[in-house]
Amino acid sequence: MNILLTGHRGFIGSHMLTALESAGHTVATFDWADGAMPSVMEQDWVVHMGANSSTVERDVDLVLRQNYDFSRQLFNACKTYGVNLQYASSASVYGVVSTFTEDALPDPRNPYAWSKYLFERYHAQHPGGNTVQGFRYFNVYGPEGEAHKGDQASPYYKFAHQAQTTGKIKLFRGSNQFERDFIHVSEIVDMHLQFLNIKDSGVWNMGTGRTKSFQTVAEEVARKHSAEIEYIDMPEVLRGNYQTYTCADVAKLRKTLDNTA
Repeated sequence: MNILLTGHRGFIGSHMLTALESAGHTVATFDWADGAMPSVMEQDWVVHMGANSSTVERDVDLVLRQNYDFSRQLFNACKTYGVNLQYASSASVYGVVSTFTEDALPDPRNPYAWSKYLFERYHAQHPGGNTVQGFRYFNVYGPEGEAHKGDQASPYYKFAHQAQTTGKIKLFRGSNQFERDFIHVSEIVDMHLQFLNIKDSGVWNMGTGRTKSFQTVAEEVARKHSAEIEYIDMPEVLRGNYQTYTCADVAKLRKTLDNTA
């Protein structure tokens, strides 16, 4: 298939590019720039992974231009030419809730989360003849490609980097109570490829349905690198908006994949 991939220089996008090419697809790539739009009419699918992914970015206009305005224009182009679309959303749309089902009320807590929710909402309000699939990623981690993410990198990467460079891992106090649904990047990529052969439109969680605490992750990394754990207070800017628990309800995901197996 002919596939346009955005965000190919990012962590997940770089793995996606390798996987698509290895599967024999013809892949074109596009880098976001203000006012620029790719041509989609010659594509079978657009896999839209590009975004400003900083959850602490406070320039709302910038985040909306990159994540919502561009995505909406890309969506409309795909709809016009009958091109199928996959796009990356985020579990951050749930906010600080305890139930993570696709029909739960959203509770975005920062501009990034709002941009993702607003585009999902636009998608739902503008159905077309093409297939459009949105995926709410939970906490994605992997072996390569996270260095550029800075504060947005997974704890697996951040803890390993700290352990290798300083011999210490900095961990928020109470991290034994902070549990997340960690999913390896290879699983994300594999599910994207499976969905290329699925005609259903909608939004799906992409997680494992299991949790692991930050304390457990830190201890695993500390043992591997013979590092110490140093406990620190959570910064004020994160308090009240920090997702202390995420766990994907994957019933819809499993049902869709099982029905096409």
